[in-house]
Amino acid sequence: MRAFKSGFISILGRPNVGKSTLFNSILGDKIAIVTEKPQTTRNRILGIKNLEGGQLIFLDTPGLHEGRSELNRRMVKTAVASGRDADVLLFLIDVPSPLVEKDRQMIESLKGSRGVPFLVVNKIDLVKKETLLPVIDQYRRFHSFHQVIPISAITGEGVDILLDEILKVLPESPAYFPEDMITDQTERFMASEIIREKVIQNSYQEIPYCTAVTIEAFKEHPERNLVVIQATIHVEKNSQKKILIGKGGERLKRIGEAARKEMEGFLGKRVFLELWVNVEKDWTRDPAALNRLGYQ
Repeated sequence: MRAFKSGFISILGRPNVGKSTLFNSILGDKIAIVTEKPQTTRNRILGIKNLEGGQLIFLDTPGLHEGRSELNRRMVKTAVASGRDADVLLFLIDVPSPLVEKDRQMIESLKGSRGVPFLVVNKIDLVKKETLLPVIDQYRRFHSFHQVIPISAITGEGVDILLDEILKVLPESPAYFPEDMITDQTERFMASEIIREKVIQNSYQEIPYCTAVTIEAFKEHPERNLVVIQATIHVEKNSQKKILIGKGGERLKRIGEAARKEMEGFLGKRVFLELWVNVEKDWTRDPAALNRLGYQ
């Protein structure tokens, strides 16, 4: 009988290379929010993929970028910390993206990790094969990767091959989580992320980077198949608050409606959602405010 394997796989890379898209594609469900804006993922998000003979525990991480604010620095620390103790490291790049200094720093910072390093080349559906080879060769000359796997997170091409190769190098171990569990994130956290995603999708300029969401109340009413959620969207300036609310409250209403519909699909219940906007001056630079808003 083949031994059961289980382990942690950290997905690492620059912003917007497709980490959350790959994460959701592997799990077959939307656990991590996805937008076109860089730095959408701020926390480490765990997702569980059960296969015959193994349990793969994926960690979606913030993109590695220059830490201009305390929030940015904490996001980068979260990503690096997620890689240090993982059994497998997936360095995700998109093509034809050359090796840049940030990639070098990321790879160097994790050279002491025990994780088996894979180079995962994403978005191969958008380029010709001959453009891939010079990029792969550049990365291989810089670091000795166990495997190079070309994939498309959007179409799913190559993802099954990636999962098979990961399973081969995982340690023998019993499952860490129950078979019916897909993530360790709470419903409150998922609700806050859905709201933040709708804010990002319905705003522009600096606002997506200056907003945080806290859930003030999450009350279930099983007899009515209803969840009542009260949430606050935090911004840094009064001008941002005005933009987010919109003329006659129109933009905030649009954000709330989109968030409510997605929450109902996720929770399988009716949702009554109340949103407020609060100014928390310079919260992305204030360690105490970051702690209050959940970015320890």
